[in-house]
Amino acid sequence: MSSKNGFSKDSLRLENVEAIANDLAARLKNDITSQCRKRGAIVGISGGIDSSVTLALAARAMGPENVVGILMPEKDSSGESKTLALELAAKFGVRTIEEDLTGALEGFGCYQRRDEAVARVFPEYNPKDYQMKIGIKAVNSNLPPVFSVTIIDKNGVNQSKMLPANEYLQIVAASNFKQRCRLSMLYYHADRLYYAVIGTPNKHEVEQGFFVKYGDGGADVMPIAHLYKSQVYQLAAFLGVPQGIIDRVPTTDTYTAEQTQEEFFYQMPYHEMDLVWYGFENNVSPEEVGNVMDKTDEEIKLMYNNFSRRQTSTDYLRMPPIKY
Repeated sequence: MSSKNGFSKDSLRLENVEAIANDLAARLKNDITSQCRKRGAIVGISGGIDSSVTLALAARAMGPENVVGILMPEKDSSGESKTLALELAAKFGVRTIEEDLTGALEGFGCYQRRDEAVARVFPEYNPKDYQMKIGIKAVNSNLPPVFSVTIIDKNGVNQSKMLPANEYLQIVAASNFKQRCRLSMLYYHADRLYYAVIGTPNKHEVEQGFFVKYGDGGADVMPIAHLYKSQVYQLAAFLGVPQGIIDRVPTTDTYTAEQTQEEFFYQMPYHEMDLVWYGFENNVSPEEVGNVMDKTDEEIKLMYNNFSRRQTSTDYLRMPPIKY
């Protein structure tokens, strides 16, 4: 089904994926060598779809011998992330360096500060006996969503509570050490090799503010920042990203309990979110989007409102420093 303005479920289909991949690689090579005046590319790889496509584009642009993939596990990381990242690097002939960030994060008090905040919500919580994660929940159509914290004991029993503002802010602030440590490590290797850091955020992460300022939001070039998540998947299939990565459910890989990006932030599957966002930014009416997606116009209006709220509330993340 399509709308009178041409909006349809195929609106985000890339017509010529090969030409797009070649264009992105050519632009990336020019930006690295001419704009940044560097001789290679550093990419942090996690076994996720975005970093995988970014690494594949970098190898296509610069040649695999001029690209290094940096693995940065820490004690909360999934073992699957490392396995998939190594498979990815082998597929594209890119050498890797592994840097365990656990010690740095312990030095910053990342885990301790986070766990202190969780224990104020659940006094019985301790990281030896429980896993934890936070997630987003919509209260109702007139209020912004709020966060909850979930703890899971060794028997798999879950408990969840709404997060008070102070505890939410402390958990997020402590967790953000992870992204900022990763950026420091990426730039260490970039500086010593005279390489550029290639960022991995996609369009939704940039425009909805799903990144850490001076963390995963920091880079010299961001070649997929204009691409919807479904378009990133289309590129992944063309470029030959391993199927295990393509099939993997997008995850934050931040907390001790397994958590998807959908439950943490987006609140809907990426293939739905992409289309609604496309309608939102191209002024397609909620009625037209709803007709195509089998949703009511009120549901689409609510999603549009959430998008607008997120853009406004995260504008500061996209701002450069205010200079006098």
